[in-house]
This record gives sequence, C-alpha cells and structure tokens, in this order.
Amino acid sequence: MHPGQAALCQSGSSRPLPFPDRLAQRATDIATLALSRPFPFAFMLHSSDGPMYFQTAVTVLDWFGIVVFAVSGALVASRKQMDIVGFALLGTATGIGGGTVRDLLLGRLPVFWVQEPAYLVTCVVVSCIVFFTAHIPGSRYRLLLWFDAVGLALFAVVGAEKALESGANPVVAVTMGVITGTFGGVIRDVLGAESPVVLSREVYVTAALLGAVVFTAAIGAGLPREIAIGAGLTAGFSLRGAALYRGWSLPRYKPRPGRTLAELQKHGSLARRDD
Repeated sequence: MHPGQAALCQSGSSRPLPFPDRLAQRATDIATLALSRPFPFAFMLHSSDGPMYFQTAVTVLDWFGIVVFAVSGALVASRKQMDIVGFALLGTATGIGGGTVRDLLLGRLPVFWVQEPAYLVTCVVVSCIVFFTAHIPGSRYRLLLWFDAVGLALFAVVGAEKALESGANPVVAVTMGVITGTFGGVIRDVLGAESPVVLSREVYVTAALLGAVVFTAAIGAGLPREIAIGAGLTAGFSLRGAALYRGWSLPRYKPRPGRTLAELQKHGSLARRDD
C-alpha cells in the first residue's frame, strides 16, 4: 500500500482517520519528501553531522561568501567598464570558480553548482544587481574586504572537508582548501586582465592555507567536526583580518646587488696572486 494511502486507515481498521490526523500525516509526508530532495537549504533542518544551529550557521556563511565573492568579481568588471554580460561572467567565475576547479580535480562530477543550480543563479543575479549599483559596494570596499575574509576562511575549510570526504590524503585536502578559497579570485583577475591576487604581497593565500591546515589537523586529531570547522574558520579569518588591520604583507625577494668594478678587480687581483 502507498504510504499516503496507509494514512487513511487506522491500525487494524478500515475506518478513515479524522481530518486533522490526515492533514498532519500529509504534512509529514511532504516534509519528508522535501528533505530528501537536493535543495540547497534542506540540510539546514536535517543534518546528522552536527547540531541544527551549527549546520544552519555554516550554510548561511556559505551563501554569504558566495554573494561577497560575486560582488568582488562584479566590481572588477565595473573598473573595466564592462557590459552586464561581463559583470555576470566575472561575478560568477569568482563566486563558484574555486569550488568548480576543486570538484574537477577531485572527480566530483557533476560539479556542485550543476547539482544545485541555485549557486549559479545567485551569482548571476548578484552580478546584475551590482551592474546598476556598483557605486554602493565600491564606496565601501574596505568593509567588503572584511566580508571577503570570512568567505575566504570558510571556503578553505569547506574545500578541505570536501577533499577528505572524497578520500584524499591530508596534503591534497589542504591543497583543495586553498584552491577553493582562492582560485575564484585567480580566474577573476585573469579574465579582468589584472595581476592575480595570489601573486600579490597580500596575506591572502597564506590565510586560506592556515585555515585548511588547522581544520585538517583537527580532523586528523579526532576532534569533532564542529570544533574543527570553528578552529579552521577562526584561524583563517584571524590571519587575514590581522593583515587587513595592520597592513601585513609577505616579504618580497630582493636581488643581490651586483659587484662594483673595484670589487671585481680586487677579486681578480686576489685570484692572480693565488696563481
């Protein structure tokens, strides 16, 4: 008998259930079906991995990071004075580019935004909104950098977790975390003809690396998933935030100054003297 039909009968009797009971049973069936579908917010309400509130917070931050990354990509398009298609392209590439590269390298096919098109739609919609309102986030770019730091740290942790779920070893997991957090920006900069952020002096890739390392190490030590995610997120965001606040940057290579003519003659004379 179909589950919906079973609800019409009481146990051991063919008499129909009262209307309130049938309504409650029907609502339960609908909720069960909805939670079994791959809808982006479904696991906010049903998760076996951790408390409901924690998973909800991670989900909110995940979507928040997607939006912030899409806005940053669209702002590059605004500086290049692109049309709305260019806005959508750069915003989408920034928002889902890192996760796409991760899934392709791990063989997780189809990639995440093909399974959940809401990610793709969100990036396109946000980019189109920025096309008409670019002056608003552009005037608050410093604040946007702090929001970006949250997304960077979270994506690094999520990327490492996805890699571990795929059976990757810790080194690969850390690498996938860095790729997830930073390669969207790399694709954005390449398409926008700008110097990639990974090649700049900013403490950006290093922050993603720290977050992924802390998370992977915590999981390897047997800590609960909630603590591992919190530790990785805190470590990555703290380093990036400190770099933004204090203006930290990585040291650059400085070439050794060439020798003067007098030094060369001195060494040459010493060489002749040794002969």
